[in-house]
Amino acid sequence: MPPLLAIFLALYTRNVLISLFGGIVLGLFVLNDFSIITTIGATFSLFITLLSQAWILKTLGFALLVGSIIMLIENSGGIGGFIHFVQKKHSIIKSARGSLLLAYGIGIVIFVESSITSLVAGTVSRPLTDHFGVSRAKLAFVCDSTSAPVCSLIAVNGWGALLLGLISTQILAGVIVGNGIDILISSIAYNFYAMVILIVTFLMIWFNIEIGPMKNATIVQEHYKHNKSGKIGHMFYPLFLMIVLVFVFLTITGNGDMLKGSGSSSIFYTMLSTTLITIFYYKIDGAMGLKKSLHLSYIGIKKMIPIATILLFAFAIGEVTSELKTGAYLASFVSHILSVHFLAFVIFILASIISFSTGTSWGTFSIMTPIALPMAAAMGADIPLVMGAVISGGVFGDHCSPISDTTIISAMASECDIIEHAKTQLPYALISGVIAAVLFVLFAYK
Repeated sequence: MPPLLAIFLALYTRNVLISLFGGIVLGLFVLNDFSIITTIGATFSLFITLLSQAWILKTLGFALLVGSIIMLIENSGGIGGFIHFVQKKHSIIKSARGSLLLAYGIGIVIFVESSITSLVAGTVSRPLTDHFGVSRAKLAFVCDSTSAPVCSLIAVNGWGALLLGLISTQILAGVIVGNGIDILISSIAYNFYAMVILIVTFLMIWFNIEIGPMKNATIVQEHYKHNKSGKIGHMFYPLFLMIVLVFVFLTITGNGDMLKGSGSSSIFYTMLSTTLITIFYYKIDGAMGLKKSLHLSYIGIKKMIPIATILLFAFAIGEVTSELKTGAYLASFVSHILSVHFLAFVIFILASIISFSTGTSWGTFSIMTPIALPMAAAMGADIPLVMGAVISGGVFGDHCSPISDTTIISAMASECDIIEHAKTQLPYALISGVIAAVLFVLFAYK
């Protein structure tokens, strides 16, 4: 009930903070035996606990610094130079379709970390989509639909490390037999939702398919001025540095192994380093002085405070649903009544519901893998197919959820209202989810 209440309130009131807080309080009210006084104390305790965790502070710091780097880039003249380069000088992007394909291509190429993928795709493409009258909701959908799905398919990143660890734990416990890497690679081949949503997103861009709320999405047609003297490097060097530094810090935090690196630490250190280097780069290259850069950084950080607060509340409701054992409760319904041919289908549905309710794909992987793999082994089901259902369901539910951090960050990168983004992308995600569900049934009969 708590996550469902939060989602209902978010869609009804369009106030994300009030909605999340309502879900958090309801969950704590249940956990504390319906005592109002104890619930009040537990609420304060929960947020104090969350703010004492390094990974949460780093993630919030990342969100704040995003505002800083975007504000610096927008005021450096780099965007004007970029617009002049792609439209006037070389005529590379001439249409609304081209501006969205740029975001799509960036989302495919940058697969190291979903937050960085959304941020770069949104920052680079937004001036062009605004210029051609493309709604920011459509851009946010493209950013969201290529970030996590691509990261879950090309698992040479933190996603792969987590999934490999979860599978290897089941092997070490003697639940399943095989090589962890081989099972992971085979499972990715069954990550149907990620594959389907990438195809659906491309078709939506190419044929300009608008369904449901996307037909009435808000259009912010902001024309950025062409700037012949603007240096395109003032836009691209910071973004390129951001991508490179993610790899560097993942390797450093993983003690030489990028797959074992800390995602939260890496994105925070990346944004902090990028911001500082960009400030000095602009000073040396004459784009702006230190005083102006620092002032713009402060303004950018201040603009992101509401987004960082929403992220904190999203983490809080995730913690509450974890304590309520939502995942184990849902899984208990189906553990003894399933046909082996429908196991992958039901695991996909369960993982989707859990991910949608909690707003986290990684949390869903951690909940569902120890449930799904023993069930698959006991029933003689295809282990990679069932694991693929866990991955697909986690990505699908997370993609649909308005309380997901990837939903929030994609909206932030595109400067789109979070609720509008969640509502406009839902029909496309549901269509892709239905296709994926059918594929899990079909492949169970192969």
